[in-house]
Amino acid sequence: MAEKLFSKEEKQQIVAAIKAAELQTSGEIQVHLESHCKGDVLDRAADVFAMLKMHKTKLRNGVLFYLAVEDHKFAVLGDGGINAVVPKGFWDGIKEEMVKHFKEGKFAQGLVTGIQMSGKALKEHFPYDADTDENELSDEISFG
Repeated sequence: MAEKLFSKEEKQQIVAAIKAAELQTSGEIQVHLESHCKGDVLDRAADVFAMLKMHKTKLRNGVLFYLAVEDHKFAVLGDGGINAVVPKGFWDGIKEEMVKHFKEGKFAQGLVTGIQMSGKALKEHFPYDADTDENELSDEISFG
């Protein structure tokens, strides 16, 4: 079950990583877990991205970390605003670092690492502005 993957403390660590990353960037980061993903993981992540209304951010700079726990699939998906300015293969480096933790069964640490890396990278293109930034999307982990 996706809901049981993380302890209460691990969930708090992940949410804290999202909040900290979003203090560096106007980008919005969300984590969504499901037990199963039928078909292509990127297609499912895109469906979840739309379901969570992540494409509605002002600068189109949302990032989704999607995990299908039972099927051992995951995706990191950025919106068009991000993908227009980052180099090709940008998400691959982040995913590679996450996989190192996942292979050791450290799923929370893998997510925290990916979130931190995304926050730092997004800061370059979408810096945080205390006067204009607002938290457009929930920082809580969602489950499907």
